[in-house]
Formats: sequence, C-alpha cells, structure tokens
Amino acid sequence: MIVPSTVAVRLPDKPAMGIPLVTMRGIVKIFGGITALGGVDLDIYPGEVHAILGENGAGKSTLMKILSGIHAPSAGTITIDDKPYAALTPGQAAHAGISIIYQELSVINELSALENLFVGRIPVLRRFGVPTVDWRRMRREAATVLTRLGLDIDLETPVGELPIAHRQMIEIAKSLMRDARILVMDEPTSSLTNVEVERLFALVRQLRADGTAILFISHKLDEVRTIGDRFSVLKDGVTSGTGMVADTTNDDLVRKMVGRDVKRTFLNEGAVDRGAQPVLRVRDVTSVDRKRVVDVGFDVYSGEILGFAGLVGSGRTELMNCLFGTMARASGRIELNGRDVTPKGPIEALKSGMAYITEARRQTGFMPNFSIKDNIVISQCLKAAPLRGIWGLIHPGPETESARQQHKNLSIKCASIHQNITELSGGNQQKVLIGKWLATNPDLFIFDEPTRGIDVGAKSEIYAIMRNLSKAGKAIIMVSSELPEILAVCDRIAIFRAGQIVKIIDSHSATEEQILHFALNGR
Repeated sequence: MIVPSTVAVRLPDKPAMGIPLVTMRGIVKIFGGITALGGVDLDIYPGEVHAILGENGAGKSTLMKILSGIHAPSAGTITIDDKPYAALTPGQAAHAGISIIYQELSVINELSALENLFVGRIPVLRRFGVPTVDWRRMRREAATVLTRLGLDIDLETPVGELPIAHRQMIEIAKSLMRDARILVMDEPTSSLTNVEVERLFALVRQLRADGTAILFISHKLDEVRTIGDRFSVLKDGVTSGTGMVADTTNDDLVRKMVGRDVKRTFLNEGAVDRGAQPVLRVRDVTSVDRKRVVDVGFDVYSGEILGFAGLVGSGRTELMNCLFGTMARASGRIELNGRDVTPKGPIEALKSGMAYITEARRQTGFMPNFSIKDNIVISQCLKAAPLRGIWGLIHPGPETESARQQHKNLSIKCASIHQNITELSGGNQQKVLIGKWLATNPDLFIFDEPTRGIDVGAKSEIYAIMRNLSKAGKAIIMVSSELPEILAVCDRIAIFRAGQIVKIIDSHSATEEQILHFALNGR
C-alpha cells in the first residue's frame, strides 16, 4: 500500500464562521494522579475541517473520548447548542450528533460486514406480531453508504477475513450511517490506499459542504495541509498552538508538537560492503498458494537497511511472513550468515537470529494482558528455552534487569516497567516491541510498517534506532507504505508488485515518481 505524501485535490481555505456547534472550556482530566489534560479549550464550528495535532500521549485521544462521552472530565465544561454539560454520556453525545472513528478499530471480526455496520441499532419489523430483523433494509442502507465510499465487498463476509484497509472503511461507513453533525476521524488514512484516501477526502469535502464539522487527527502533515482549515496542537495535555493551516508551515507545526526541530533524513553515512557475504540471502521463496509470493530472491548486507515499497496487496507482508515462518512456503531457501536457517515456524526463526516487528501492533505484536516487562522479555525467554520454547523457567531477577535495560536504552516513557502495555502511547508501545527483539540480540531485523499511527517525534526516534542498529552491523528490512519515509531511511529500495521484486534501486537517486512507476507497471 502506498499513501501519497500529497493528494491532488486541495480543499480551499476558509475561516470558521458562525456560532460553534460545541465549545469545550478548561477541560482537565486526571488519571490516578497523572494529568492527561491540563485545561484545554476547543471550539468546533459547522462546515470546517479542524486538525487536532500532537505527539502520542499529548492528550488528543483523551480529549476526543471526553467529547464522545467515554470519559468524564475532572474539570471544565462542554457546551452543545448553548446547553452546558459538566460531562457527557455516550448517549448524550450520540444524540447531539457526535460520532468518532477510532484509530484502533472496533469492528467485531466474527460478524459480517453487514452486521458490523448495524451493531447496536439493528432495524426490526413485525411479521404476524413477531419482531424480526429487517435484513432487506439493512442491505439497502449498507449498499448506499458503501457505494458512497467506493467500497465493493461482499456484505456477508466476516470482517476478520477482510484486509485492514477494508476494515477501516467499514468503521468510516458505520459513522456515516449515523448522520453525525460532528465526525471525529482518528488517523483515518493509516491503513488506506492512495485511491481510498482520495475517495475519503472527496467525502470529507462533501460532508463539509453539508455543514458537518470534521475533527481530523493525523500525524501526516501533508494530509493536514491538504484537507485542514484550522488546527489545534496539544502538547503535554495543554494547547500549544491554534490557527489557520494556510498560515503556518509544517516545520512550525512540528515545533509546536515536539518543542524542537526534528531530523528528517537518516541515510547511511558510510558505504555498505556488498562484496562481503550477505547477512541474509533469500532464494526462490514462493508462498504455498503460489500467488502472493512468487520466486523471490534478494540479499541484505551488514549495516544495510533494505526498504520494501509497493501497492496494497502486492505481497510485501506475505513475503515477510514467509521469511519468518509464519506463512507456509511452497519452496525457498533462507540463509543467515551463510547458514541455511529456512524456518518452519517463528520459534525457529527467533532461535536462528531473526526478529520481526509486525505491522499490526495490537493484533500480532504484543500481549495486551501483559506488563511492559513481560512483553519485553518474552522473546528472550523463548529463545533460551529448549524444546522449541515449550520447556523453560522464569528468572524474575535477570528478566527484570533486561527489561530495565531496554527501557533505559530506548527511552520508553512509562511510570513503571510493571505497567500494562496498553497504558502506553502508540510510539512507546512500538519501542517496547523493538526492545522485545533487541533483548534476543538478532542478526536480522524485519520492520513492517514500524511507524504506522505514530507521531512525528516518535517516528524520528524509531528511525534513529534503526540506523544505530545498522551502524552496529545488523541487517534490516523495512516495509513501509510512506514513500518519504522509505527515501529518508533506506539504503536500497526493493519495489514489490504482484508477489515479486520488479526492481531494486539505490535510494540516493530514487524518487517517489520512479518508485510508483515500477509499483504500478512492473519492469
């Protein structure tokens, strides 16, 4: 999947006019003695796209959860249509026309796409006095909204079988069907293709013209510049800046978010010795279905970051799963430092010296019911345990020390390593996952979409971690849908199309247009 750094259609700038739909004043939220919001003011006007910006942990999601009635503020007032509230309930927020699309999808994987669209509001009709589900009405209304979004799917398909991008569109469709006056979009493009992003932006233009207020939360500043009218920046739970998007620069926005200038490029300062034996050698890898990955071969050398770019469905993630043994292969040989390690499963890959930071952080990256410490040391314990990880003992002292070392080295922001990992921001969760693999001292790192849903400051930190690993001689594969990111970090770029590498180019001479050309047209 490739999300463009700029989108062709530019929304005209227009100042907010009229009376606010919602006014939030002096909003404070304290969790267990920790101040998440320290007195935030926010005005929401009809017919505007208001960008809410800030680092992970700045308070954006907390503010939106207060607006939607999930959290009650510790202090402050919310005024809707001239009626003040000390706090909203979810029912009051919904009645006022407030709808929120969360970054962490709330779809129910076991239900069909149709059932997900109507969760909590299934229409019924009476047949011979007996209430029954009005399936015909549901299909009619669902078809209308999906056509509006340009999404063509089988409504009977379980959502868990759909790609992440389609699940994201289901979430968006669900909110649209509620006729919201205020629509909060939290990182709505994080899993969308460029075509889907443009469709979404066309829909936002239509909603804005109809008088809907859009609160648009994004870490992609080019998208904010493309679609935003006004902006508000949160930093450490307070407002650090507000104004018109057209009157500020991206650098100004970054400084308001992180309080400093952020480094933008992390290219290799030295030369990679490609005359030496590669750390990773891949030959003739084909997935068991012989479609998603077809006869792939490449090398990665010590100190090198090899990027993988391509369109959604091109097979990049499937290739990474084949390499790590989480997807069955029909054929292929994988060598690490000249030794055949072709893994039959992830435990063998781990024990051979491979690490895999997956694209779906919550689904396949960490264990949500475990602490930060336990998530860091789990791979280390599995690598040391005999019988493919089945037999092993817990060593509380050394494990706690290992977790503390990763906490320090990666500057993970937390109150304690014994906190639950779900209490951390997305950027800090990602650092925990990196620490989990660093503790195993691997030779090869696979980073699949390592900065998805992460703020600009945390992105810079993760890029620096990757480059420092390469300087230490590690070999790194990076899969990313953001072309500016690929160009800023990687030494070479492998362009993937229809299950195959169609071109490997040097990043120093590559352009976004060149990458897109090969991703679309092949060789």
